[in-house]
Parts: sequence; structure tokens; C-alpha cells
Amino acid sequence: MTPTVIENPILNSPFAEPTKHWRFGEDGITNEIVESRRVSSYFIPIPPPKNKKQLSLETSWTSDRVKENEFINQIRNEVAKWRAGGYAGITAPSRSLLEYWSDTEREKKLFFCQIEALETVVFLTEIAARSDPWIASKLREENDLANRRLPRIAIKMATGSGKTVVIAMLIAWQALNKIANQKDARFSDSFLIVAPGVTIRDRLRVLGPSASDNYYLERDIVSADTLSILQRAQVVIVNYHAFIQREKFEAPNFTKEVLAGVGDGKGLFKETQAEMVRWVCRQLGSKKNVIVINDEAHHCYRERPEPEEGAATADDVSEAKRNAEAARVWMSGLEAVREKVGIRAVYDLSATPFFLSGSGYREGTLFPWVVSDFSLIDAIEAGIVKIPRVPVSDDQMTGDSPTYRDLWSRIKGELPKKRRTQTAAASSPVLPSDLEGALRSLYSHYRKSFEIWAETERGTPPVFIVICSNTAVSKLVYDWIAGYDTSSGAVATGKLELFSNAQNGQWIHRPNTFLIDSAQLESGEAMSESFKQIAAREIAEFKAEYRERFPGRTEEGVTDEDLLREVMNTVGKVGRLGEHIKCVVSVSMLTEGWDANTVTHILGVRAFGTQLLCEQVVGRGLRRITYEADENGRFDPEYAEVYGVPFSFIPTAGSTSKPILQKEIHRVRAMPERESLEITFPHVAGYRYKLPEEKLEARFGDDLHITLSPEQLPINTKLEPIAGESVIHSLDELKALRMQSVAFTLAQYLLETKFPDSDGHQKPWLFPQLAVIAKQWLDTCVTCKSGAFPQMLLISQLGRYASEKIYQGIVLGSAGEKQLMPILRSFEHTGSTMNVSFNTTKPVYTTDPQKCHINYLVADTESWEQKMAEVFEVGLRREVRSYVKNQGLGFSIPYTLAGSAKNYVPDFLVRYDDGHVAEPLNLIVEVTGERRPDKAIKVSTACNLWVPAVNNDGRFGRWAFVEVLDPWDAESLIRSTFFATAGV
Repeated sequence: MTPTVIENPILNSPFAEPTKHWRFGEDGITNEIVESRRVSSYFIPIPPPKNKKQLSLETSWTSDRVKENEFINQIRNEVAKWRAGGYAGITAPSRSLLEYWSDTEREKKLFFCQIEALETVVFLTEIAARSDPWIASKLREENDLANRRLPRIAIKMATGSGKTVVIAMLIAWQALNKIANQKDARFSDSFLIVAPGVTIRDRLRVLGPSASDNYYLERDIVSADTLSILQRAQVVIVNYHAFIQREKFEAPNFTKEVLAGVGDGKGLFKETQAEMVRWVCRQLGSKKNVIVINDEAHHCYRERPEPEEGAATADDVSEAKRNAEAARVWMSGLEAVREKVGIRAVYDLSATPFFLSGSGYREGTLFPWVVSDFSLIDAIEAGIVKIPRVPVSDDQMTGDSPTYRDLWSRIKGELPKKRRTQTAAASSPVLPSDLEGALRSLYSHYRKSFEIWAETERGTPPVFIVICSNTAVSKLVYDWIAGYDTSSGAVATGKLELFSNAQNGQWIHRPNTFLIDSAQLESGEAMSESFKQIAAREIAEFKAEYRERFPGRTEEGVTDEDLLREVMNTVGKVGRLGEHIKCVVSVSMLTEGWDANTVTHILGVRAFGTQLLCEQVVGRGLRRITYEADENGRFDPEYAEVYGVPFSFIPTAGSTSKPILQKEIHRVRAMPERESLEITFPHVAGYRYKLPEEKLEARFGDDLHITLSPEQLPINTKLEPIAGESVIHSLDELKALRMQSVAFTLAQYLLETKFPDSDGHQKPWLFPQLAVIAKQWLDTCVTCKSGAFPQMLLISQLGRYASEKIYQGIVLGSAGEKQLMPILRSFEHTGSTMNVSFNTTKPVYTTDPQKCHINYLVADTESWEQKMAEVFEVGLRREVRSYVKNQGLGFSIPYTLAGSAKNYVPDFLVRYDDGHVAEPLNLIVEVTGERRPDKAIKVSTACNLWVPAVNNDGRFGRWAFVEVLDPWDAESLIRSTFFATAGV
């Protein structure tokens, strides 16, 4: 049967909920597009065959092999309804964060899958306990069975979809809620992040709120001002090996046996679990009930005694034992932390949250506590990751699948099975013909990619990775690719020119190919003295970073193993030890935790027993190079070429005329030496009127009436099982609350948001008047239909809407002149150009150091930003004291569109000398291109609300707003509008 081949599988925007997917049929993927989101489902694992002669892996993604995740889909539907209802019923910090992350006008947009993951956790923590208790019951049941009552919740996100960003979002959400309300037991400001190894642990250092390269600012998880609050949180990051109980002192085993005497006395020489926990959590001080976050959480499970089905090879048994031991250490460590410190919640993140071999479950079985799922196929259809391209046919016409797809079954008998030794004899490496053919074929395609990259040499070269079955095979492949020492003492050149580490009979100083496995880490080979000399600058930088990371240690503590690990971790990073590496040969170490976005070619030279392992290996090549969307909000496709991994997914024929190249990265930041050019501004969250008298009255017209109905909030929800009795859930508990509680809640909201004094403090003496007015409004202005009731106004969003109506009535009813005032953000009243710091791959304009605090202006277009910079730096040079483009600055103007709160981000802020007073005018400049319907509302809000409110406040200087329709006329417009006289 002719396989289905899809030209371009990208169907959806990464920034919106998916609306289309490719249909799976009886024979696998089809080219039929279904106009709806794909339901969460997983590939049903099949036990390995008991007939060991059968070497093939059953990998067909057919409809009968795909099982729907009913629990996940039910939660997804509930979250979608809650999202559509405006996030009703959550705390103020939670709402603020969700609105900040989902703002369509934010510069650094988050992927939909990242926001949905947080929405799910927020919903389960703050809403579902009341509205959907069956979810908590189901999770509790699964955790009682599998996790000894550890409160685990798992988030499934494809490799490359941004799990580290989601961890940062989790930390911000939990910590800011706890800091805002220390009594709220649902939250914590102390975190223990557990990783499966040193590589991932080091990569997660960006989650420390005080780290110089922290993700909270880098990915705009919180504003710079909020970060100072978040820095009160405690974040500890360890790899699970920290849970291994250490020896208290070293001594020969015989000595220990003598000293221990009879029985289990050897345990006296190891630290207790309490001592281990005290050491691991020492940075948390006396904090209790921490949040645990497991990264790559599929390594963490409690094994069950039932044997797994199917036959197993010796290698399978060995791998199963390693998996079980790692899981045992990890789980036991968490249980010890729970006993000694307390655990508020455990959040698991993994692209593949499935039980591994050795778990007692069938390998590939989904963790039953997964609550959110954005799978690899979802990520491909959204363009978030590279598209893995696997062989679908060839001209050899033998076997059931193309030679270079199911490679292992054809070559395994011709490869060495023993582990190599350091003293292995040097001999000419000979590869099986199919393996050599695969290497040459994949290399031929790589060379074309490299040659195109070499034309610009922007960034680092594309990377080719080979994943082998054992150290003997990896050494054989490495010698063939990179070269080797012959028995005569000569140096043989590698067979693949671009990857060879030898030229003209000598080893080159900067290796092109890198071999990484445990044997090499122990021996330190490939890290030659010549390489250390030529890379002296990079090594010195790494040692400086090492001292910063490990205070108190000296440079001598940096071993060759540390340097090898650094080379591995910095492949694809400019100016670091690994930047020149083009090829990596590894022994199964690249299944996770190594994510260079420059990987373009993958070759598997090992067995792949499950689709789980296939996905883990292929995932190393799926991180995109560029994340710039087209005019439709979609990414252009990028591809990874994959041989030797029997991976069933979307067969793809799409191609690009040129490989995607890394774009030049610029760091946009405030320059300390230009501090005199700093621009500050208020963070306005809303607007209020300062009333002349504190005797409050209200007048409610028809426009201030509201009608409550099930349209705003479902009142009765019917649940039915597959068989048995149905049940109806209702809001009876909410309805039973006294009306006085509703009036008091509305009055308290008004007091907090609309009636602060000049310093932002509340006026509690106004509360009785506000409560009376709130009751008056409830009695006369609220109509209930179809079973609705006034207590529904205790739902946060409905209550805020009602409070706005009441406030408008107070403004109308109060005598005397009313003064418009700003409502400032509670935690961050002001912002500054001092906090600007971000990376960009867009073109940049180098600013005048006498006019701009920031080093670069990012050019989103090819003309108008540059023209405006010229206007400020040259045309209006005498009048402009300083200016800044509003990018990465955090300045916004709140406005309302169709009843929804929005934030408007103007283009420039300018300190402008208008000649009237010594203090310059703060000028907001908006450059209008295409006139959209919402632009008039934005401009009107800026002119009629924001500017007069801030000027009335008086603490932030003088402000004005100007809209520029033609950048080439901006100089004349601004000068004539603001009557500049300075310097004239």
C-alpha cells in the first residue's frame, strides 16, 4: 500500500488553541484534515514478542492502537469552559498572572500549551476542589495506589514545547500567591526541583529568581518589578542522586565490618534519611510543606511487584534494573522529604510520562495522574518543534520497511558486543555495509546544509548525532567518522571530511566530532592538551563560571570530566567550549536533557523496543532554530532528518530550498554609563475618581442594572456514568450564603480598589457607607432569571463587574467636582528603562549614546522605527533629552474593549523639552500604520483617561500623548504640537 505523505503538517498557530488535526485511520495517518482539536490519546503499548527471532518493532499509529485519555479530556473540557468564563473564582495574583501571560499584545508570546498547562493546575488547585470534587477523588485514588499518597499531578508536554518555562510559571504562581497571603495553605514559597542528572540540573539554574539569566525576566514570566517580590521565594535544584544516603566517613569494608559487629551495623556509617533531607533542603531553612517539581518525571515512580509481559534480552534486563534503582532512590527521597519537611504538592513534567521497563507495569503505560497533555503530534501540527523526517521508501526493495529506517535489525549481528577498554588495539574500523551506507547517505544531506551555513557562518554549525548501543560500537563508529591512531603510530583521517578530527596525518586542535560516554568521562580522552591550549579563553570563562556556581571551591576543583561535560552542554552555543562541534557520537546518553537547537541529523545505531524510546531519541533533534511567526501567526516548517529510529509519526515530504540558519542574536539592555538618560513611568492598573466629599451617595440609572442567568455561570450540571444512576451537581452551597455577605464583599472590593488615599492606603471608615450603597444596588438593580441568584456575584469576575456598576453610580450621585486619578499596581508603582534586558534575532538599530538609555532599538519593520529614531536623535535633537522604544520595558495603558480588560502598548516614550518649565515633558508617542477598529479606543483611553489621571496624581511629572500617522512628518508634528522653544 502506498504510504500517506504530507507536504507540510503544520495546521495550527502555536499561540492559540489548536482547531485542526490530521486524522488517523485503520492504516495509520491520513491526509484528511479534521476541523477540531485532537483529543488527548496515547499509543497502546504491546508486549515484546516471546519469539526472539522477531526483531521488528510494531510501530504503526493505527486507529485501533490509539486509546483516548478520558480523564485528561474531561479535565481539558472543564478548563476550557472555565477559561471561556473569564477565570472566575481565583485569587487576584492568579488572575493577574493568567491575564499577563495570555495578553495577545505581549511581545514575548507564550505558547498556548504552556498557558493551558498552568490553567489546568490553577483550576485544579483553586476551583475543582469546590466545583468538581470527582477530579480530586480520582487523583487521590491513583496516588494512593501508585505513589504511597504523594500528591502528584503530571503535565505531559512534548520535547521542545517549553517545559522549563512552565516550571517558571508554576513557581511564580505558587510563590506570589503565598507571599500575598501567608495564611493560604494551598500555596508555598519554597520549592525543591528534582532532575534526573547533572546536565538537566545545571540547565535548570535559570529557575533561580536571583540568577543573572533567570527565565522570569528572559521569558517575561513576570515584570522586572514583580521579580523583586518573587525573589523572596526559596528555590533548591538538585539531581535525584542527592537522595542517596552518603557515607559519613571513608574506611575499608573490612574495617567497617569489624567496627559494626554483628547485624546491620554497617548502616551506622551512612547518614540517616533525616540527615540526608536536612542536607538536601538546607537552603530552605525552617520552611515546611514545600512544592516539589520533578523534571523528566518518568524516572520517578514506585515499582510494583507484578512481572512485565514479554521476552527480554540481557541488555533489556540490565536497563530495567537501572531504571528500577533510579526510580527507587528518587521516590524514597521524596517520601523522606514528606516525612521530615512536608510536601504541599508534587508537579511532574515530562514529554513521556510513561512507566519504564523494570517498573512492574507494561513499558509505555501512561501515568494515571497526568492531567494535561500536549503531545508530540500536537506540537508538530502547531509548528512548535522541528518535523522529524524518517525514511518511508527506498530502492533496495527488501524487508518490510526501508533499510535506513529499521537499521538495527539488519546490522546488529555484525557489530561488537563487548565493552571497549582503554587499551583496545588500534585497527582499521570496518562497519557493516548498511551502517556505512546510512552514515554516508545522511552525511551527504548534512554537507549541503553545512555549505549553506558556511556562506554566512552565523551562529554555530548544524549538528549530526549518532546514538549507539554500547561503548564498543560507539568507539568503532567514532574512529570511522573522526579518525584513529594506527598501530604504526600514524594518525588515520576520518571517512567523513567535515567530521574528521585528523588532517594531514595529525590531530587538529579543535575537534569536529565528540565522543561522549562513561568510559571517556573516566579516561578524559579527546580532551587533549592541544585542545585545552587552543580553547584557553573558553576554559577560563568556564572556570570563572564554576567558581560563581560553587562558592568556596578553587579552579583546581574543575576536572577534565567537568570540562567534557561543559563541551557537551555547550554544543551549538557561540563563544563556548562546544561551539565548533559538528558531530556527537554517544552511548544512549542523548535520550534526554541535551537540547541543542542546531541538531539537524540523527542516526540510531541501537535497538528501539518502544515508541517511548523512539520519541525520547528523536526529541533531541526537535528544538527549533527560529520562533518568528508569519503573517498568519504560524511558524514555517523546520526539519530533522532521522535514520535508524523506527519512528511512526507523520510521513513528511516537505522541504525547504535552504536549511534554516541561526539568526544573529543581539542583547538589548540598559547601558550603565547612560544612567542619566533613564526614563521612569507609573504602572497604572486602572482609573478612579477622587470624590470631593467623604459622604457618599449613589444614583443608579437603567444602564447600571444587570441580569444574572446561567449564561454567566452554569448553575446545575448533570453527570451520567456509562451505566447506572445519574447525578446533578449544583451551586446550592453558594446560594445558601447570606445576602449580607454579598454586600460586604462588593463593598470591600470597592474600598480596596476605588477609594485609597494619596499613598495607596485604604480608608476603612468608608466601609459602612459602601456596604449600604452595595445593598441598595443589590435590592434595586439585580434581576435573576432561570434559577440564578444574587450570591453568584461572589464569583470574582461577576463581583468585579458588579462593583464597577456600583462605582459608576457613586460617581454620578456624589456632589461636587470629581478628579480622575490612577489606580497603581499594588506591588510595583513605577517602572524604568533600567530594567530592560532581553535577546532578539530581529534587526537592530544602534542608538545614540547621548539620547537613549538602551543600546539597541529593535526594528520590527524595515523603515519606520529607524525613521523615528532619526527624528529623536537628529531632527529633534535639541528638544529630546532621551527616548526609548517601548519593547521589553513593561509600559502599558489599561483600556476596555467590548467589556474585556486589555493593555495597550504604545511605541515610544520621550523626555521632551517643551520650553515651559525646567522639568521635561514625558511624551507618549504612538506611530499608527494600518487603522484598526480598536486603535481609536486605545488612543482615546490614553488621551482622556491615562494622561489626565497621571497628571492629576502629580507624583510622576507631566505627561502628554501624540499620535503620529506619518513617521516622515513626525518632526514637524511634534514640534508644532508642543511649541518647543528650548535652544531656539
